[in-house]
Amino acid sequence: MLKLDKFDLAILAALQADARATNVEIAERVNLSPSPCLRRIRMLEQAGIIRGYRADIDRRALGLELTVFVAFKVAHHTREHAQAFQQALQDLPEVVGCYMISGHSDFMAEVVVENLAAYEALLTDKLLVLPHVTDIQSNFAIRSVKTGGPLKLPAVKG
Repeated sequence: MLKLDKFDLAILAALQADARATNVEIAERVNLSPSPCLRRIRMLEQAGIIRGYRADIDRRALGLELTVFVAFKVAHHTREHAQAFQQALQDLPEVVGCYMISGHSDFMAEVVVENLAAYEALLTDKLLVLPHVTDIQSNFAIRSVKTGGPLKLPAVKG
């Protein structure tokens, strides 16, 4: 694991606040000159710490009115079953996030669709036929309180 110093963490914080900021703007914010700042950004990208850059799009503005948290229980806990299930979920564009969890269910997926009718179609045509699924529970979001927030970055050690 890459050891991050105060400049790396400041760069990450600046990018989380505004990924469209120029290298010069970021360098000014973190008190570095542009060349070393850019080298650090490239190093963070190459190390996989910065995985990419994307736009934060308003779901409702695109007509995606319904967010559903779907809990799945799968049969026969084997690595092959889990991998087949995970791949099937990754192939569904309506699934915007998925986690293997502990507790009553095995996986929790965040699904974003236009409306209840769209979710019903997804559920009956795609989710209920996923490999090795024995139970599905749907929890509908009433309102978004916080989404896509920045990560709490670790403190600099030493």
